[in-house]
Amino acid sequence: MRLHSLTITAFGPFAGTEQVDFDTLAASGLFLLRGATGAGKTSVLDAVCFALYGSVPGDRRPTRLRSDHADPHLPTEVVLDVTLGGRRLEITRRPEQPRPKKRGGGVTTEKAQTLLREWNGTGWTAASKSHQEVGEEIARLLGMSRDQFCQVVLLPQGDFARFLRADATQRADLLGRLFDTRRFGQVEEWLADRRRAGEERLHAAQDGLRQLIARLDQEAGDHAEPPPEATDHALGWAAVLRCDADEQHTIARSALQLAEQDHLERQHQSTRILHLAEHQRRHRDAQQRARDLAAAAPDRDADRRRLTAARSAAVVESALRLHRTAADAYTAAEQHERAARAALGPDRDASVQELATAEAQARADIVRLEAARQDERRHTEVSAELHRLEAESRAAEELRQEAERRLADLPREENRLRERLTAAQEGAALAEQATAHRHEAERRLTAAQTRDDLLTRTRLAETDEAALHHLAAQARTAWLDLREQRLDGMAAELAERLRDGDPCPVCGSAAHPSPTRPSPTRVTREDEQAAQTAFHDADAAAQRATDTVRALREQAAAATAIAGDTPVSALTADLTALAATLTAALHAADDLVPAEQALTRLAAEREQYLAQQQLATTRQAAHTALLDTLLPEQQALTDRLDRARGDAPSVAERTTRLTHHADRLSTAVTAARETADAAARLKDADAEVAASAVAAGFATPSDAASALLPPAELDALQTRLERWDSEQAAVDDLLRNPDLLSAAAHPPADPTSAQTALEAATTRLRTAAATEAAARRRRTELHRLGTELTTRATTLAPALAEQTRISRLSQLASGTSSDNRLRMRLESYVLAARLEQVAAAASSRLVRMSGGRYTLVHSDGKAAGTRRSGLSLRVVDAWTGTERDTATLSGGESFFASLALALGLADVVTDEAGGMPLDTLFIDEGFGTLDEHALEEVLDVLDGLRERDRAVGIVSHVADLRHRIPAQLLVHKGRHGSTLHPTSPEAP
Repeated sequence: MRLHSLTITAFGPFAGTEQVDFDTLAASGLFLLRGATGAGKTSVLDAVCFALYGSVPGDRRPTRLRSDHADPHLPTEVVLDVTLGGRRLEITRRPEQPRPKKRGGGVTTEKAQTLLREWNGTGWTAASKSHQEVGEEIARLLGMSRDQFCQVVLLPQGDFARFLRADATQRADLLGRLFDTRRFGQVEEWLADRRRAGEERLHAAQDGLRQLIARLDQEAGDHAEPPPEATDHALGWAAVLRCDADEQHTIARSALQLAEQDHLERQHQSTRILHLAEHQRRHRDAQQRARDLAAAAPDRDADRRRLTAARSAAVVESALRLHRTAADAYTAAEQHERAARAALGPDRDASVQELATAEAQARADIVRLEAARQDERRHTEVSAELHRLEAESRAAEELRQEAERRLADLPREENRLRERLTAAQEGAALAEQATAHRHEAERRLTAAQTRDDLLTRTRLAETDEAALHHLAAQARTAWLDLREQRLDGMAAELAERLRDGDPCPVCGSAAHPSPTRPSPTRVTREDEQAAQTAFHDADAAAQRATDTVRALREQAAAATAIAGDTPVSALTADLTALAATLTAALHAADDLVPAEQALTRLAAEREQYLAQQQLATTRQAAHTALLDTLLPEQQALTDRLDRARGDAPSVAERTTRLTHHADRLSTAVTAARETADAAARLKDADAEVAASAVAAGFATPSDAASALLPPAELDALQTRLERWDSEQAAVDDLLRNPDLLSAAAHPPADPTSAQTALEAATTRLRTAAATEAAARRRRTELHRLGTELTTRATTLAPALAEQTRISRLSQLASGTSSDNRLRMRLESYVLAARLEQVAAAASSRLVRMSGGRYTLVHSDGKAAGTRRSGLSLRVVDAWTGTERDTATLSGGESFFASLALALGLADVVTDEAGGMPLDTLFIDEGFGTLDEHALEEVLDVLDGLRERDRAVGIVSHVADLRHRIPAQLLVHKGRHGSTLHPTSPEAP
């Protein structure tokens, strides 16, 4: 990652647009950002972080990034030109911010905006405007989250030792993303998935084998031998079952053949008897049906006569239907005419011609009223315009009076606001001084509290240390006593191992006439080893207590160096007094911007009311001239309308009345004409239906109507007659059939006896067939299951060996195998190797920074509890020869150790194949904790980064740095916001 340029607009303390040329600043490898306290040095780094991640370090919200000094029309924006992963990108971000509305007054909230562009060699090409897409692309190229970026690249003020003191989980997350070790974790998951899948398949195969044996046992039946306990004996047992099944099937097949032959003979005999009985039954049924048909002959004749009359009446049906339609139409027309005449009032009995004449007269009157309706609409428009002008005149007068009153009050408000502004400016100056004093007081108070706590813990730890050393001495004495007792009884121990005929290990004789007998209180080797183990455990506990006391003393000394011997109560009182002073000053300073804004609004308000006064006077003059024109026109329209509307309240109402009367007259004329037409059609229908009835053979139309039948009933009657005729013909055919006549001449047949004999033969056949099918199915199933059993037993052994190999590899990679001595997962092992490289690279610089005293080493010791192991860092003190935790370093030591670690991490990441080059590094403060010699060593190390084409930006107000670093950027603080200027060491 290399920064090229940064453009900041209305961001933080910067009211306008400021630009930083990092290419020029970083040309020498080391550059300084300096300025007064509160000028905005850290805000430059915040802008870099905001451009990359859309947020800033710490808990500040993006909505509070806008400069309070900025012009309301100038939007807050950050533009960063940066090279990531070999790609040159331009990132533009705007936070959510208020802006003045484009129309009208007030403000509106503008949503956050993001733009990503890429340099293609000739110009910038837009890549994305999506917040999510840009964030994902930057995170992919950087390989770090915002918090990780602040640990490795951007070391913020007061937080530079975060990565140095991070726990193993936090280090693993950062290193895993920087070095992309996800593939090793995926290998662990892949092996675990293979192991679980293999176990499931192996268990399934073993379960399948046991299920096959159970199914073989089930198929063999109750008379077979029970299955063997061991699966390797199951193949022979299955072969015996198959031989027995073959024999049983042969016997069942012979019995089935005999049953089939007997059933066939019984079936032929039963068929002959059933055929004879059926012919005899059909002959008896035909005779009975012939007698039933003869009894129903009179009903058949009556139905034939009804059918003939109905067919004749069907010819007259259409004429009857037309007559009914004409009669209904006449009745409806007559009712409609009566209703229409009833609505006419006095004219209800007039003739059709008189009604038509009255309608024409009403329509003519409506046409003559149209001109008067236009005058009525114009009168309405003029009245509305006069009303509007009067209202606007009153409103203009009110605005003029309001403007005059407000202009008289403005001078007093301006004097009051200028007094507020002066008081707020004095409070802001006092707050800046109190803030600097409070930071130092807070640091000393925190150190004093830590000092008192550590001293208390040291006293308790010293007590525990003395007790543990005493216990260790007692355990050592007990162990040595047991050892001496065992040596005294060693002869008896050797005598226990003697065997007749074997040479003695002491004298070499094969005869053992008088071996030493063991004492009842003899000490064994196990007793001695147990005592030795107890001593080692007690000694280790005592040593750990000593280490704890030494670490607590070092930490207490570091805290005392900062806080001195001043009590916590005194430091707390000092801090409380400073906080009260700062609170009062900040409260006064909070009114600075509101007072300035209020003065600006007051000036704008004066201009607004002057314009309002002028506008109101102009409007009143225009309204007076227009009223003089419209009032005479309104009076002339009123006179014409009074003459036109007559007794109606309006011309429109009179027109509506005439229109309704004309419509009623038109309806009555139309109804009278429709009634006359319906009467003529009814008369024609009467003549036509009478002629049709006579032609069909009926005396009157009513006789024809009585003979009509519904279509469904007519079809049913026709069908019934046809069915009777068909049945008569079928009965006659049956009574003449020679087969039926021959069967009737034989004695009655007995099919029951024949059927009983056939059913008995069928039962015997079914039993034999079921027995044969069961034997055949059992034989087939036993052969199939035996073959499957052989196949599965053959393939189970290789699967078991494969699963054993996969399980061993999976446990080794996950750190659960006894072969994994460190109990480290595969990914943790790789990360530990990377951390070891980082520690080595950091130590090469830390040795120089610390004057040869400190180096960083990686520790793969097992962590306590459930914490992650293998990613710990320790510091080796060459002066004392001890290795201790990084938390024991003092403030200055922690600073240059963290700096060396960050540089070492950048080296390893850059050198890693496919790693993200970290070519730019920022350090915000921390140099104030170094003495002159340490500062010189640190700057020499940072200056050496030019050999790797890397740049380091230092943010500090330490005066000594101004004369040591040529490339500088000055952050100048002013009343109207801060500005950025390239500067030199000689500049103030």
